[in-house]
Amino acid sequence: MKKIFFSMLAISAIVFAACNSGGSKNEHEGHDMSKMDKDTTQHVATTDDNDVKAVAVVYTNVDANAAASINAIVDHYLHIKNALANDNPEEAARGGRAIADVIKKFDKSLLSAEQKKAYDEITSELQDHGEHIAKNAGDIKHQRSHFILMSEDVYSLVKNFGGGRPLFHDHCPMANDNKGAMWISEVKEIKNPYFGAEMFKCGRVEEVIK
Repeated sequence: MKKIFFSMLAISAIVFAACNSGGSKNEHEGHDMSKMDKDTTQHVATTDDNDVKAVAVVYTNVDANAAASINAIVDHYLHIKNALANDNPEEAARGGRAIADVIKKFDKSLLSAEQKKAYDEITSELQDHGEHIAKNAGDIKHQRSHFILMSEDVYSLVKNFGGGRPLFHDHCPMANDNKGAMWISEVKEIKNPYFGAEMFKCGRVEEVIK
């Protein structure tokens, strides 16, 4: 019985450490999620305020109407993020359609030449990811695969233009087949969009973008 008890304790420690670690992505590639018990245990990674890097926005003189549209893109992204965290692919699809529509209608003439170049580089694929998420309401795994790439684009967007509020850059080392993946959140509390109820609290805050 003692051997069984200590074996279970060791396994629990390994899973907890994998989620809580703030190290490099490669450190977690040895974990095979397919072999782990799929339960709803919450592996919480606490983040001290002193460990969170503050990031300043690059462009602070953006036209008010352009800024409003960028804030709308961020709002719809957060809609998708929260829907995936709640295991709701239908709601994520609605957010995908909304973010694609805002990007289509965005008036880039409101941006300076430098701002427009940055915006185009960031959003060149963002609309496509939104459309993929919109078309796959029946496949949350596919939605989450596009959300990985969408999150990287939105991260660049808010670092350059802001999002109308402080935003948090979160990271889960076990997402994306243990290669790790990030996302942007409007709250410091971890709500994992890649695992949902399976591991809702898995991840840590890396940065706050103001």
